[in-house]
Amino acid sequence: MAELDDFESVRRDTDRLRRARRATALLTAYQQRATELARVRRSAIEEAHRIDGLSYTEIAAAVGISKGRITQIRGSAPGPERAFFGVGPVSVGVPLRRGDDHRMRTYIDAADARAQEDTENLLSTLSFAVERFSIEADREAAPAGDAVIICGPRSAPVARVLLADDPKLGFEKDDRWRIADRVTGAHYYSPRAADPADRIDFGYFARHKFDDRVVVHVAGITAIGSAGVLHYLAPNVRSLFDQVGDVSFSMVVRCSFAEDETTILESELVAGPYVW
Repeated sequence: MAELDDFESVRRDTDRLRRARRATALLTAYQQRATELARVRRSAIEEAHRIDGLSYTEIAAAVGISKGRITQIRGSAPGPERAFFGVGPVSVGVPLRRGDDHRMRTYIDAADARAQEDTENLLSTLSFAVERFSIEADREAAPAGDAVIICGPRSAPVARVLLADDPKLGFEKDDRWRIADRVTGAHYYSPRAADPADRIDFGYFARHKFDDRVVVHVAGITAIGSAGVLHYLAPNVRSLFDQVGDVSFSMVVRCSFAEDETTILESELVAGPYVW
């Protein structure tokens, strides 16, 4: 088994610092898999009760644990919605932008930073270990493993690569950017392009289910739209996962925000979720 090979390889590594780094990474991977197994067990127990009609006493006997332990598992293990983001750890990335002054310094947009923080808070409630990274302007691929990419098509090619996989929604540009709904023919423009004082924006969300990992893609027409997606997602992960399941899908969220341009006031689903 690959994990056992990794385990023995780390134990035998003669470079002390490299051994420590590798052991740390492997511990994180093991802990995330243990959490996922706890979720799988809880889900199986609840399905056996709900679908198969077994009592918890019967389930306990079949599994080989006490009924009291069944109660503990149902109360403490992660819910089924944890699978929405994969197994973990989860890498969360936002664009590293370049300023247009004479020093051309790089920076992270305040709204992107807010979306990244909100993502990390949501993931922590689902018992995920989180790793931050910056999306350079020339980045084309998501990192290995489970990831959340908070990035529009203007910022880096990785966003355009992910959008190309979505048959239902996409970004288009004529005189200004918009989200195109290929199912209904609707188009969602940011009102801010016409009136900078407008406090409404739209955000795109997609969940890409690959063979062995999940890549979530979030993109606002402007950066605040991404924060709006996370504002909607946090209280609705369970209902979305119950509705669509462990599949690829996308949707559009409308949000309103405060004058500081980082605080989301309201958010609502306006298109989707579209399974693909």
